[in-house]
Amino acid sequence: MRDIGLAVRELLTAEVRHAAEAWFGGQKSAERLARAAWSVLTEPGDGVAGELIASLGAEDALEAAARATRRPADSVALADATARWRPRWDAGLVEAALRQGVRRDLQFVIPGDAGWCAATDALGAHAPVGLWVRGDAAVLGRGGASVGVVGARAATPYGELVTTDIASELAADGAIIISGAAYGVDGAAHRAALRTSSPTVAFVAGGVDRVYPAGHAEMLQRIAETGAIVAERPPGAAPTKWRFLARNRLIAAASAATVVVEAGVRSGSLNTANHAATLGRPLGAVPGPVTSSTSAGCHRLLREYGAVCITSPDDVRELLGLGVDHPLETRGDPELTRVSDALARRTPRSIAEIARLSGLAEGSVIGALGLLALSGAAVERNGGWEAG
Repeated sequence: MRDIGLAVRELLTAEVRHAAEAWFGGQKSAERLARAAWSVLTEPGDGVAGELIASLGAEDALEAAARATRRPADSVALADATARWRPRWDAGLVEAALRQGVRRDLQFVIPGDAGWCAATDALGAHAPVGLWVRGDAAVLGRGGASVGVVGARAATPYGELVTTDIASELAADGAIIISGAAYGVDGAAHRAALRTSSPTVAFVAGGVDRVYPAGHAEMLQRIAETGAIVAERPPGAAPTKWRFLARNRLIAAASAATVVVEAGVRSGSLNTANHAATLGRPLGAVPGPVTSSTSAGCHRLLREYGAVCITSPDDVRELLGLGVDHPLETRGDPELTRVSDALARRTPRSIAEIARLSGLAEGSVIGALGLLALSGAAVERNGGWEAG
């Protein structure tokens, strides 16, 4: 690393740089180390740090910050920012983060990396300086559809059912399901994706090495094995209320569209929805009973934010701008309708079971299934038939 000043050498000591070289190797090690240091110094979304880095680069921005800690800053904003950063200007904190990254086999991705989530660049000065990743960082840089599915922690059975239906179908189609690993809707979305053996991404408020919430330890391990757990704060950082709110902007930015399944009037999911709307990203909300407090936030999104009403996975596909295959029109043929109604998604049913459920003879069921199969509305699988 080039000489960037005494004050910065106090932060990026020989021990810190040795730890960085051991982890990063020759892969943009100086830039990566500077951004890792910034992730230790700042809270997520620090706009002053973002502007400084965008203007000077991560290394020179550290030098400018170091100078500002030694003498009056050029602006009130920078003076306030250096007051925030000064308590963390500690080489030991940076070294500890790097060594934990090595121990836990984490990755630290920065702009320009193959695994960088370029969609978060839309946050401008409030974009992350880097992302700590447990799992496969390549999932972040993958092209294609990504859907943020968020909602109430205290989800109702209705909310979990709708979440599972939407997330499992979209994941099976190849979409990346993004959420926040919380209880309720978040957990249902991740688990639905995992059941289809599809990668899913969890943006968390603390360090990626922390298991939070504790009840999701097994789920988080499975996410890390096939997808990615992502954070802005370094390993060991505790999740706090502010960091949850800051994390929400990443879910909105990383997602091509955001769907809120259930949300109370004070739900943090409305914060995610607001970020999506501010970024101009498609926003959807699932309606619920007008008497349900857990759907009040969704109804507000539909009424005041212009959110699209989501009642099925096809609605989300349209929100993403994807084509939707419309099944064969069945309303004119009672037998087709009855057989179609007797089919389930992802649960193959035998001819005999379909006949029993539809109230038709098996011969009529076989004929109807043939017509439904032509349009893709029915699929033969594992010795039975299911909805297409």
